[in-house]
Amino acid sequence: MLSVLIETRDDEEGLARTLASLIGGAVEGVVRDVIVCDTGSTDQTHRVADHAGCHFVAGGIAAGIRQAKGDWLLFLEPGARLSEGWIDEVVAHTARQTMPARFSRARGSRTPFLARVLQGNRALAEGLVISKRQAAALSKNAHSAEALARGLASRRLDAEIWVAPKK
Repeated sequence: MLSVLIETRDDEEGLARTLASLIGGAVEGVVRDVIVCDTGSTDQTHRVADHAGCHFVAGGIAAGIRQAKGDWLLFLEPGARLSEGWIDEVVAHTARQTMPARFSRARGSRTPFLARVLQGNRALAEGLVISKRQAAALSKNAHSAEALARGLASRRLDAEIWVAPKK
């Protein structure tokens, strides 16, 4: 049903936190596979992915999209954590919608408005749920997951995400 794609570069600790929040989805049968798209890590990112049973792709996000088995993709930043209840919300969205969706920021993860304006917002900070077909089409012109998600109109899900800390 759902393939999770995480683009990494020297993010072993963040990757472990993100993967831990996906365990419930794997147990429920919602998460079909997890693909770690690495862009040149020199730390132990590959080992974290391997121990967690993820597919490890050394290359761009387009290669990860091609390997994905699910009809829907969930893009996450390493270090982001999904809050309880995300599974039902994503399943309901993918059953009735065709447009992309993003999670709502958890209360403790929200930044003040002025800070968001001055710092800019990462396009994947709230994750992205998107159909594989649409992601494949967008990946032809995007060199990264962040570029794929930037400027994309999306629906807001009620499920929350703890945003990955900025590097």
